[in-house]
Amino acid sequence: MRLGAPTPLDPNLRTPLNGNASYRHTDTALLSVSGLEAPVVVTSAQIDEWLEPTMKRLGLRAGMFEKLAGIVERRWWPEEVSFADAAAMAGAKALSEAGIDASAVGLLINTSVSRDHLEPSTASAVHHTLGLPRSALNFDLSNACLGFVNGMQLAGTMIDAGQIDYALIVDGEGARRTHEATIARLLRPETTKADWLREFATLTLGSGSAAAVLGRASDHPGAHRVLGGISRAGTEHHELCVGDLEQMRTDHGALLEAGVALAERAWAEAADEWDWSHMDAYVMHQVSKVHTATIIDRLGLDAAKFPVTFPRLGNIGPAALPITLAQHQQHLTAGDRVLCMGVGSGLNVSCVEIAW
Repeated sequence: MRLGAPTPLDPNLRTPLNGNASYRHTDTALLSVSGLEAPVVVTSAQIDEWLEPTMKRLGLRAGMFEKLAGIVERRWWPEEVSFADAAAMAGAKALSEAGIDASAVGLLINTSVSRDHLEPSTASAVHHTLGLPRSALNFDLSNACLGFVNGMQLAGTMIDAGQIDYALIVDGEGARRTHEATIARLLRPETTKADWLREFATLTLGSGSAAAVLGRASDHPGAHRVLGGISRAGTEHHELCVGDLEQMRTDHGALLEAGVALAERAWAEAADEWDWSHMDAYVMHQVSKVHTATIIDRLGLDAAKFPVTFPRLGNIGPAALPITLAQHQQHLTAGDRVLCMGVGSGLNVSCVEIAW
């Protein structure tokens, strides 16, 4: 079924359905998905207070984080909690909820953007903390806010191929260090309004962790089938949002428009193979009020089917989507169709359907 009346695509520009642009899993199931909120609440009102000298000098009004982004608060981990600690805590929770012993895990993928160092992988620390077996393959997979979805696809492919029985996907994100560096920089007397606008999105970030356990559907008939999905790339836009732990620079308007346009195109192309126009729930990567509303409007979907966590948690990067799914799962019943969808800096779009 095609979306209402999608913008006609130039047949010469249509993405060929090859490689992993569109994929289906044959025997993969989601056994559990878990999320953890970081405990230190930082409100938008607090950030306005911290930035008051600069905002007053530049003639900026307080309340823009709530008014423009719809973000009331976000969270920080305590200083002693590392990114690996956060990911491991979520991983332990997911294994417990799935009823799977750590010794059975054949693959661990850490999909975090946040990392304390380049080497070794954060996955190695999580592997050690959780006591996974020496036979468990472990590595980091990073793709901005889509890492968790990409991790699920890769794990599902290995499960379908019979290479592993169980996979654990983890993600631990923390915005504290980035926020503190950004606030200190914006308080400098030479800060301009353009500087403030470029770093606005940085202060919408949040902290949290998530994890999921995947296994063989034939071994767990009551679990949630991971059916497959699509990915599309718009990498000509890779410079619209660039960041590290010290600073993130974002062209808000251009990023929004390019991301939504890529999502529209991916949606229209996927309609030949996937009918996603009437899902029971759309679990989207959580960015902001404007981003969510624009996607819903442009795809012509029902806003009531989109659970949101960004007002309380902000944008937690790749952990945002699984945390939202974890918090919404109590409202899902067997047989519901769930579409996990997101746009990540780069730009890339990914969608994966789960039969609950």
